[in-house]
Amino acid sequence: MSYIDKIFPNPLPTVDEIEAKYPRRNLPDGAKVTRVAPSPTGFMHIGGIYAALINERLAHQSGGVFFLRIEDTDTKREVEGATEVICSSLADYDLNIDEGFDRNGNEIGAYAPYRQSERKTIYQAYIKHMLETGKAYPCFATQEELEALRKTQEASGARPGYYGRWAKYRDYPVEKIEEKLDAGIPFVIRFKSNGSYNNKIVIQDGLKGKINFPENDLDVVIMKSDGLPTYHFAHVVDDHLMGTTHVIRGDEWISSLPLHIQLFKEMGFKAPKYTHIAPIQKMDGDSRRKLSKRHDPEADVRFYDKVGYPRVAVIEYLLNLVNSNFEDWKRNNQTKSYKDFPVSLNKLSPSGALFDFVKLNNISKEIIAKMTTEEVYDAVYNWAEKNDANLHNLMTANSDYVKAILSIERTGAKNARKDIAKYSDVSAEIEYFFDDKFAISDEMKAELKSVKKYVELVDTYIPMFNENDTKDEWFAKMQKLADDFNFAKNGKEYKANPDAFNGDISSVVKVFRILITGKTQSPDLSEIQHVMGKERVLSRLNTVKNI
Repeated sequence: MSYIDKIFPNPLPTVDEIEAKYPRRNLPDGAKVTRVAPSPTGFMHIGGIYAALINERLAHQSGGVFFLRIEDTDTKREVEGATEVICSSLADYDLNIDEGFDRNGNEIGAYAPYRQSERKTIYQAYIKHMLETGKAYPCFATQEELEALRKTQEASGARPGYYGRWAKYRDYPVEKIEEKLDAGIPFVIRFKSNGSYNNKIVIQDGLKGKINFPENDLDVVIMKSDGLPTYHFAHVVDDHLMGTTHVIRGDEWISSLPLHIQLFKEMGFKAPKYTHIAPIQKMDGDSRRKLSKRHDPEADVRFYDKVGYPRVAVIEYLLNLVNSNFEDWKRNNQTKSYKDFPVSLNKLSPSGALFDFVKLNNISKEIIAKMTTEEVYDAVYNWAEKNDANLHNLMTANSDYVKAILSIERTGAKNARKDIAKYSDVSAEIEYFFDDKFAISDEMKAELKSVKKYVELVDTYIPMFNENDTKDEWFAKMQKLADDFNFAKNGKEYKANPDAFNGDISSVVKVFRILITGKTQSPDLSEIQHVMGKERVLSRLNTVKNI
């Protein structure tokens, strides 16, 4: 029995048998096969959705295949339930998986299994082949030996790493290998690199262009002591067998590119085209940093559901980060789906996208503004059921009234209201319609009292009030009040001669807006009065005497 058979005593399929099981894909010219390959080590990062969106769009707009692979060979870091979160998050954001796992974690596709921990025999078959062809070897170095090696290299000024003359077990005699195996000494399998660090190679990156690298000469671990492969080896085997044509991944992996290209070559595989994208970043004072799982709640994709952003708003915002021309395209193609937008790697920012809540809010406001009253009501109701019990109860008990509130400046409006960026904003936008939740703050009372003759304005308006007035009829009454109480008809007239007036017409309107809504800004006040009804409006107007 050879030492290789001692390493792999159980029967393994041959490389040829595996290759036959995973035939080459028959796709049209130009079709891309891309993948998202997260590790189940925690929540789904918004950067993962960002990368998945790029991969999904490039595959589907080219008539190709987009698949999900779970890279779970690092068992120590795996978090229970993380795979389910990954699957549901991709489904929630309409990143349609052709192969891999559906929303419920059911495996789909002809290139299964799509979970790396279930592909152990496949990796071992290729590693066995690497041993047989002299491209890999067992290494018995202990952590103490590796630490001593590091210190020796550091003291001598040598480049750190396990390579060349520093690789003690690289050319270890067969009989000694067998002795250690027979003695049960733990081992890993290392790739036997034939590269030279002094050689320079040029690799084409899909975003960064041509990059010069030193050739890889490190004898990296390709199989750990538990028999599972490292990422370096596993992804090479998987992307070969699954026919991946393009790998779009984070630029933290760019330093590993020489090794990965070398592994593909030494294993006789065609390497996919690699593109390395910078992470989503945010401003921290005057400097930029990447979104942090630990410090930034917006890093967790579940954050956006919790505060109530429509998922399509998040996707369209991310498309703005992917390609800056998406905004212009959307403006010119308002009736089209974002899936009609042609994503281009050439338009990605090499330095990374900067997260901007203002931009996200603006996009979300535009999307919500285009929704019908029923759509907004249903979306908010469903969101509140999971996230805001008070709002959900309020909507349940007053559904028709809330729908009427949400229809203000929406139904038939030429320019729909854009004051709601997320569903959690709705409470503040509807609560003042309910008497038990309505109040005028001290700040608003001060605003009210800053308007000259505000009591007389209200007393004069009350007998004029009609909740069925059109917007024009209501505004005509505001103009009459302004004229009767010496308020300028507009701001320009008031600024031209401020001493001649008590203010301008906006001050008149402000009085009624504060008394009716408790705010200085609100949707159309004439519509608000119509929805509230005569009894509620007059009751609030009469409170002016008690302020």
